[in-house]
Amino acid sequence: MNGLATAWGHAIGIGFYAFITIIGLAVVLQQSPLLFKTISYVGAAYLIYLGFNALRSKGGVADKLQSGEKMSLWQSAREGLLISLLSPKIALFFIALFSQFVAVGNSVAAKSVTVMTPMLIDGLWYSLITLMLSSPKLIEKIRSKAKLIDQLSGVVLILLAVKVVIAQ
Repeated sequence: MNGLATAWGHAIGIGFYAFITIIGLAVVLQQSPLLFKTISYVGAAYLIYLGFNALRSKGGVADKLQSGEKMSLWQSAREGLLISLLSPKIALFFIALFSQFVAVGNSVAAKSVTVMTPMLIDGLWYSLITLMLSSPKLIEKIRSKAKLIDQLSGVVLILLAVKVVIAQ
């Protein structure tokens, strides 16, 4: 259930970017380099935070589960939402792709479809990934390599944060 909460939290963030693009706020972000840089730096800081937490992991998700440490559905959804909202690449994607749909004459229904389409696709895609990764055989393989997966994930997240900062 937590994986699905994370998937749909991420999808809500995607829907938010589609929405702000449609109503024209993406244009404001594009015209305000300081605001965009601030969002990018906050996103990089969050990636570093996630990366260091992953690097400090002593046994991955398997140890957390065995120790009784649980994450609520709300925490999982929040993680997914923050990952999508604090990603400057997602913002750039929507500015580049969807800004062509920002028009005064579009109906509310057309704008709603434009917002809901990427949100549903994102949510369904990550739900599918979650369900595929939930097979018992695969879970055992993941558990046996959990520490390594966490450490590699931590390095990748920190490198992504560095790339975001350097690109600014």
